[in-house]
Amino acid sequence: MTILRRTILAGIGLAVLPRLAAAHASPFSAQAFEAAQAADRPILVDVTASWCPTCRTQKPILARLLADPRFAEMAAFEVDYDRQKDVVRRFEARMQSTLIVFRGRDELGRSVGDTNPASIMSLLEMTL
Repeated sequence: MTILRRTILAGIGLAVLPRLAAAHASPFSAQAFEAAQAADRPILVDVTASWCPTCRTQKPILARLLADPRFAEMAAFEVDYDRQKDVVRRFEARMQSTLIVFRGRDELGRSVGDTNPASIMSLLEMTL
């Protein structure tokens, strides 16, 4: 029974893994961001830092949400708070763990330090 259960769980994990891998944010690129804006796509900008415990908590929440078919068209970009200071200034992010959503060129909302899955989902839903 245990071997069968492990086999089934492993199969489920392998089926979900590619979808979750595709759901992660891409490193920020001004060209890709501007292309997503021009296409009037929903956009998430995640200002994050590797040392930030709040950012580490946000990552799996964002991965789950971005894997949701409702957010399939969302362009998600990750900005490194420590290494991309020019981009951090561009978005007027005062600290790491900042999530900003756009629809095309319009900023629709932002949150800082939020680790509540329901409120992060509400933030992303603003773009739909």
